[in-house]
Amino acid sequence: MKKKMMIGGVSFIVLVLIVITSASFYFYHVAVARASKDFLNGSPDLQASPEVEQSKDTSKADNDWWNHQSFDRWEMDSDDGIRLKGYYLAASKPSDKTVIIAHGYSGNATQMSGYARMYHEDLGYNILLPDARGHGESDGNYIGFGWPERKDIVKWIQRVLDVNGADTQMVLHGVSMGGATVMMTSGEDLPSNVKAIVEDCGYTSVKDELTFQLKRMYHLPAFPIVETTSLLTKMRAGYFFGEASALEQIKKSKTPTLFIHGDNDTFVPTEMVHQVYENSPVEKELYIVPKAGHGEAYRMDPVKYEQVVSAFIGRFVQ
Repeated sequence: MKKKMMIGGVSFIVLVLIVITSASFYFYHVAVARASKDFLNGSPDLQASPEVEQSKDTSKADNDWWNHQSFDRWEMDSDDGIRLKGYYLAASKPSDKTVIIAHGYSGNATQMSGYARMYHEDLGYNILLPDARGHGESDGNYIGFGWPERKDIVKWIQRVLDVNGADTQMVLHGVSMGGATVMMTSGEDLPSNVKAIVEDCGYTSVKDELTFQLKRMYHLPAFPIVETTSLLTKMRAGYFFGEASALEQIKKSKTPTLFIHGDNDTFVPTEMVHQVYENSPVEKELYIVPKAGHGEAYRMDPVKYEQVVSAFIGRFVQ
């Protein structure tokens, strides 16, 4: 009888391990691997707010503007050998000001046309919009959620300095995953040329965000799936979820930062911006946009958004 119970117990443990392993591979494919993210299309957290739906004409104008620009196509290799590509457009008049704009999860540089137009046309900046690894025209078979991308941004910063000169003044501006990316970048040893950072609706850490989404979308507890998927991600993509923390990186930042978030964001909870803001040791400002969902702050009120951004970065970029 005891022998049968032991065999039954071992069989149960083996079954549990198989289930957990299968779940880890499934969630790696869904969240981390470069693959179609169709699950986002049905997420109620990403449905446009009624107020934003009314701004379709603005979005069309931004896209039309983008399609009529003659971008230079920049390329470089990441530190780990991934071929990265980006779009660069010099200012209409010679300028020593350049912004690097980071897009969101499963997106690409072309979707950042509104921000690009704002900086180029209204603020007179040179603009660089990279496709993150695993996105757009850049190579890479996984998504880093901003962690390996932070080092990619550091290399793009150096590329701007090489092209535009040592007197270049730079701003980093990111939205969603791009927001987390520029926060993670802020904790690196950046050149003094980087004068300000604008992060819009970034998350505190990859582990926090995936834990939140696992519960919200799949009604599952974080343990043990987040941990086992994190281990698989380490083996395949080179990083653990726990180390990919915008919160910890922001604590080391020396760069003035503007934090932006919609107060109706249920994809990256608004409470996350308060955590990073409170832990930021630099000159900072917090802009909470009423009624805005995830990534909607700009489209909710482009004029106010530009005013807030321009006033903040104008304190540090001369």
